[in-house]
Amino acid sequence: MQWIEAFRLAMQSLWANKLRSILTLLGVIIGVASVITVVTLTNGAKQFVTSKLNTYGAATVTVNKMPDNFMTMEEYLEFQKRKDVLYDDYRAILEECSLCASVGAQRTSVGKVVYGKESTTDTSIRGWTWTMPAISNQNITVGRIFTQSEDEHAAHVAIVGADIVDNMLGAGDPLGKEIRVDGSPYTVIGVGEAQGKMFGSSMDNWVAVPLTAYLHEYGTHATMTVYVDAGGGGSVMDNVMDQLRTIMRTQRHLAPGTKDAFTIDTSSTFQDLLGNILNNFGAVVAAIASISLVVGGIVIMNIMLVAVTERTREIGVRKALGAKRNDILRQFLIESSMLSAMGGIMGILLGIAVAKGITLAISFPSSVELWSVILSLFVATAVGLFFGIYPAYKAAQLDPITALRAEL
Repeated sequence: MQWIEAFRLAMQSLWANKLRSILTLLGVIIGVASVITVVTLTNGAKQFVTSKLNTYGAATVTVNKMPDNFMTMEEYLEFQKRKDVLYDDYRAILEECSLCASVGAQRTSVGKVVYGKESTTDTSIRGWTWTMPAISNQNITVGRIFTQSEDEHAAHVAIVGADIVDNMLGAGDPLGKEIRVDGSPYTVIGVGEAQGKMFGSSMDNWVAVPLTAYLHEYGTHATMTVYVDAGGGGSVMDNVMDQLRTIMRTQRHLAPGTKDAFTIDTSSTFQDLLGNILNNFGAVVAAIASISLVVGGIVIMNIMLVAVTERTREIGVRKALGAKRNDILRQFLIESSMLSAMGGIMGILLGIAVAKGITLAISFPSSVELWSVILSLFVATAVGLFFGIYPAYKAAQLDPITALRAEL
């Protein structure tokens, strides 16, 4: 029997039992769709982390009171006992870090912004040094950044995100307009480049003011983050981190041999952490989805056994006309493989549709990877092939005379 003829017969058999074929494929469809959805969302999140969350350069080092990630409540309580990173620490790093290409600092809070009759109560208020826009790669599309003089003298000027312009300042030139940030007036001198949404939340609802002005309004007794542009990676960054550690230990009066009472991280730390979390999450969901594939494979095997029983006389006729065992075996294997491959294709389309639907609904990033589509289709086909071996073998082993008498 030629391969083309075997494919034609397999398609005829599947088409003759359309509803049964679709119901048979549900397990495969659900399994493949689950894997495609998770892989698509996971890859999208990874790309988003690389392009959005990791806006700080690859050579950026941060100095914090505590790390961005910790595993236990005991670690959190221990980190909370540390001294805050204060403005004096920033000044010490600025003055003493000879290897640092650039130094900046930031403190943030959530506050109220008012312009005329418009107001918002969930805006991110950022206290920035004049170097922060460059360190954080925040492009200013309209206007300018703070000057060093404005930073040092606590000038009441502000850079705003795109949401503030669109939702509050309205039409016209936003520069020179006066907004009130938690009751204090600030003059808009710049507008940041729009960043879009992250996980459904806008990244453009923010106002940045000089750090000194921020500290005058909100007080100095709260921790901040110091950002350092190391000017390069590898040994250059290692040397900068060593110098930062020395400066901070001196600031903390730590004795030799005692643990650091602060955290120094590179800009890739959070990206690596989230990447590991996403990979682990994807692996767990893929493992769960594989159960659906196994169940789908078992259903395919049962249906193929039913098909063998229903077509016993047909098998006998084919053998009587000269069909060999390999011909019968090939026909049923192709049929089970095509059945699961069709389920794989449907699952891929469903998975992509679900992932893109989630993206449209909550702006969660998604990215379809070709390797995941090919792998899912291969696995789905392999499942059908594997679970179709026994029914195909059983059909091939039928005695033609017994098969011909089966339905008489």
